[in-house]
Amino acid sequence: MALTGEGVAERLADVRGRIEAAGGDQQAVTVVAVTKDMEAEAVAAALAAGLREVGENRAEQLREKAAAFPAGTVRWHYLGRVQRNKVARLAPIVSLWQGVDRLAAGAEIARQAPGATVLAQVNVSGEPQKHGCRPEEAAALVDRLRQFGLDVRGLMAVGATGPPEAARPGFRLLRQLADELGLPERSMGMTDDLEVAVEEGTTMVRIGRALFGERQSTT
Repeated sequence: MALTGEGVAERLADVRGRIEAAGGDQQAVTVVAVTKDMEAEAVAAALAAGLREVGENRAEQLREKAAAFPAGTVRWHYLGRVQRNKVARLAPIVSLWQGVDRLAAGAEIARQAPGATVLAQVNVSGEPQKHGCRPEEAAALVDRLRQFGLDVRGLMAVGATGPPEAARPGFRLLRQLADELGLPERSMGMTDDLEVAVEEGTTMVRIGRALFGERQSTT
């Protein structure tokens, strides 16, 4: 079934209702629409529903979708791990780099997009398949990224694998780290662990399935 702005708007209302029910402030929690492996119609539907923040995990998909919309229409978030050889092509498009977990990636972003806005990704679960610096490395990473001239707004994390409650300790740790570092943004929480993230102080949730339904690979 084709995605429509009306359909996404209804689902967005449900997401915002979940945020409020979990004790969050709808105005204080940014909803990032994640359109990974979806066609450009998903972005168009998100825009029609009033969403402007759109997240992509794959560099080529981001570039293809961005080309379908006038510059400035969408605030693109790059959610994937930053690969240095792709930064130059993404730099003119990306508004917020959410997955910066290595100095080399930060240095390349600073070279291609001086003063870019970034989040430092932290692996709060300790799972080897997840990206991010170790929690004890977060302060040093943030400091070095700032030395590169980047605007470090906050931290990002992916919740632990398992039921939603499994993500709570990691989300709590991310908030504590962000508070200690004086960083306002905490990007944590997706469709399944949204409520836990809100309870633990998220300021930004990355939502795909709850807005668009199950994704179908385009690759």
